[in-house]
Amino acid sequence: MTFAELSLSPPLLQVLEELEFQAVTPIQAQSIPVLLQGRDLIGQAQTGSGKTAAFALPILQKVQLQQRRVQALVLCPTRELCAQVAGEIRRLGRRLPGLQVLVLAGGQPIRPQLNALEKGAHLAVGTPGRVLDILEREALETRRLATVVLDEADRMLDMGFREDMERILGAIPPTRQTVLFSATFPSEIEALSRTFQKQPTRVTVAEADAPPDIQQLRYACAPQEKTALLLRILRQYQPSSGIVFCNQKATVVELAQALAEAGVSADGLQGDLEQSERDRVMAKFRNHSTRLLIATDVAGRGIDVEALDAVINFDLPFQPEPYVHRIGRTGRAGRRGLAISLVTPRDERKVEAIEQATGVKLEHGNVETLPSADPKKGAPLDADWDTLVIFSGRKDKMRPGDILGALTGEAGGLSASDVGKIEIQDRLSYVAVARRIGRVALERLREGRIKGRKLRIERVT
Repeated sequence: MTFAELSLSPPLLQVLEELEFQAVTPIQAQSIPVLLQGRDLIGQAQTGSGKTAAFALPILQKVQLQQRRVQALVLCPTRELCAQVAGEIRRLGRRLPGLQVLVLAGGQPIRPQLNALEKGAHLAVGTPGRVLDILEREALETRRLATVVLDEADRMLDMGFREDMERILGAIPPTRQTVLFSATFPSEIEALSRTFQKQPTRVTVAEADAPPDIQQLRYACAPQEKTALLLRILRQYQPSSGIVFCNQKATVVELAQALAEAGVSADGLQGDLEQSERDRVMAKFRNHSTRLLIATDVAGRGIDVEALDAVINFDLPFQPEPYVHRIGRTGRAGRRGLAISLVTPRDERKVEAIEQATGVKLEHGNVETLPSADPKKGAPLDADWDTLVIFSGRKDKMRPGDILGALTGEAGGLSASDVGKIEIQDRLSYVAVARRIGRVALERLREGRIKGRKLRIERVT
């Protein structure tokens, strides 16, 4: 099926062609026609299945641009996922003149979000806690809210947002269209659907089996040997970008510190971090200034980084479903992925459950053939890029071309090949520069001007 067969408007089809969206994914083929008809939907789909476009395209098709009132609300479990979803909606809606998409998420001041709502916006993407706070202040008009999407609803329940979600849905007119996406279907999801949806269409994309383009390995070890084994595995496979999953926040902190001391470019992501620190960690990881992200399932939810070389289970999850979700982050875009699990004797039952659920046997890796964990031996595991932060962003009219021009123009004099990913946020911008010229790039940006202005610029450490 092609997107042209889905009754989408010419501006949306033009954008899809520009972005080289060709094949419609199963979740899109089954969801878009239902959502265009205004019907409720409950869909099961994993990250990477194309579900954001599945609900964003029907919303964009129906948005009334002349009405500067919020017409659709998307709830997500984390601020990172909110930013990601809002970015995708803006990208798909870039041919819709004047489209305003707001992020209403915690971890940042509420006043700018209230001010933006006063000025008017068409669509909002938010976390349950912040959206409920805004509703209680009567700052979000709900009369024109035609569609509400609960994205990754199971994770929002896991994070304790059930009451907030119910109160938000109860505050929105019952005539709305209610869309619910979840990777799993526990009883709480069924109950939420029964209470707040009207005869929903059920769409399930069969992804229980692990993708066939991922090599799945297991390495046996005693619990006290795990960190040393992980270092040997990293020196063997040399992933330039990967996630290491742990089951507890304390393990994330300890492991990130141990890897850093061993000369590995690694950062930890767990629930106790301040939002500004989470933003710093994620900016460096997306910019390849950090090779490895150490995370728990909850902290890692919503992270959708392209081209992950490897996913490593330092701790195996307690159920097969999180395992499938974890390893599905590698092996995308036609590349073969790598998933490695550290298996202690007490993990054998978990491995049996995973193999039974996925229908795939985990290959036994040979510990004897791995290199030494000694950082003095073998190739280094540091990053090739530095990340610079510029204290100016989207709301200051900053564009990627402005930053690239400042670095490669007459004043900067750098080669475009030394400039990596550029990420524009509301009030900050991040740019990756080759580590070998990182100091020079920082000095030249500080000495020069961007858009005719002197700006504060720092290296992200």
